[in-house]
Amino acid sequence: MAAKRLLNDSDSDPDEPNEKRMRPTPSFASVIGKAVMMNCLCTALEPVVRRVVNEEVERSLRHRLPSFIRSPSLRIEAPEPSNLQLVFPKGLSLPIFTGSKIMDEESNQLQVFLVDTRGDAQMVPVLLPNPIKVDIVVLDGNFPSAGGNNWTNEEFDRNIVRERTGKRPLLAGEVAVTVRDGVASIGDIELTDNSSWIRSRKFRIGAKVAQGSFQGFRIREAMTQAFVVKDHRGELYKKHHPPKLEDEVWRLEKIRKEGAFHKKLTSEGVNTVQDFLKMLVIDPAKLRRILGTEKMWDFTIKHAKTCVMGNKHYVFRCSNYSVFLNPICQLIKAEINGSIYAYHNLNNTDRAYINNLVREAYANWSSLEEMEGFSNDFGLLTQGGDEIVDQYPNHQQSMVRSLQLNLCLTDGSLEGHLPSQMQADHGWQIN
Repeated sequence: MAAKRLLNDSDSDPDEPNEKRMRPTPSFASVIGKAVMMNCLCTALEPVVRRVVNEEVERSLRHRLPSFIRSPSLRIEAPEPSNLQLVFPKGLSLPIFTGSKIMDEESNQLQVFLVDTRGDAQMVPVLLPNPIKVDIVVLDGNFPSAGGNNWTNEEFDRNIVRERTGKRPLLAGEVAVTVRDGVASIGDIELTDNSSWIRSRKFRIGAKVAQGSFQGFRIREAMTQAFVVKDHRGELYKKHHPPKLEDEVWRLEKIRKEGAFHKKLTSEGVNTVQDFLKMLVIDPAKLRRILGTEKMWDFTIKHAKTCVMGNKHYVFRCSNYSVFLNPICQLIKAEINGSIYAYHNLNNTDRAYINNLVREAYANWSSLEEMEGFSNDFGLLTQGGDEIVDQYPNHQQSMVRSLQLNLCLTDGSLEGHLPSQMQADHGWQIN
C-alpha cells in the first residue's frame, strides 16, 4: 500500500495545477508593506505631476492672452504672474467725513483700472477675455509699511479693517463691482465710522479680486492714499474750497462760525461770501478794519478770491444810463443814451455821475435787475496777483477793456480814478 502510494505520487506532474492544493494566505505584515510602498510612490510623484501641470497651464495662458486683447493700441505682451494690478487712477477728494460720499479728487465717482505694471507711467487698462469681480474694502492706513510694495494676498487680507463691535458695516454702498474692459466705476460708497479708534488713525480704500472670480496668475490689489475720517458733525463747520457766492461768510478761512469776526461781519450786513466780496470791492478799508490783523486779512482774502462767480450780471438803470455789474459789484460796462462809451471819452460830470450810480447800486443791491449770459466777462477768481488772463476775441476784447472804467469810489473822492478792486479784470482770472 505504501509502495503504491509512493508510486502514484512520483508519477504526478508537479507543473499540473492541483485543484485540491490550497494557495498560501498573505500575512498581515506583507499587506501593510505593499500599501506603504504604494503611498510613498504617490507622494513622491505628486509634486512632479503638479509642477508639470502648472507649467503647462501658465505656458498656455502666455500664448493665448494676447489674442484676447481687443484693441491693437492696448495690446501688451503676455503678462507674467503678478504683472497685472488693480489701481485707483486718481486720488481721493479730502477731507472725508462719515456718511459722506467718497469721491475722487475731481469730485467724480472712484474708478478701478486693471493695468500691466510693466508698462510706462500711463495707466492703460488691460482687457481680459471675461469680466472679473472686485471687492472694495477698508484697509489700515499703516499698510503697507514704508516702501513696501510687494505684499502678499495674506498680508493684504490681514490688514482689512472691519467694523467695531455693535457698529454698522464700516463701508456702506457699492462694495462689489465688475471690471469690464479693464475699468470699473464704483458707485456711492461711504464710511460709517471715523478712523480715530485704530492705531494709525487713518484708513485706505482697497480693491481686491473677489475669491473665485479669476483663475490663473495673481492680480495684485489696489489701494488709495491714507486718509483721516472725521465724524459728520465736523462737516457742518468745514470750509469750502472753492467757496460759492451763496455760502455763508463763515465758510471762509479764519472766520469761525458764531465767532467774533462772524458777528462783526453780520452786523454790517455781510452774511454771504458774495456780500464779503462786494464789500471788498466797494469799501476795502472798512472790511480791513473788521478783519483786523494782516495775517487774518491775507488768509481770508486769498480764500475768498477762489470763489466761482458764475455767469450772472446785474443792471442798475437810470433815465439815460445803465450800469452793468458782475456779482461782486465790479463794473463791466456803462451805456449812455443807448451807446457804449469808453471811460476816457467821458467828461468829468459823467464820471462823477457813474461813480454815484455804482454806489447807489451797491446800496440797493436787492432791487437790481438780475440777468444771465455774461460768462465771458467774469468767472473764477484767482488767489491773487495783478495780472489777468485775456480770453476775449480780438474785437470784443478791445471794446470790453475800454469799458472797464477806472472810477473812484473811495469816500469823498471823484477824481475819475477807480480803485483796483473795482475793476472787473483786476487780480482775477477771466474765464
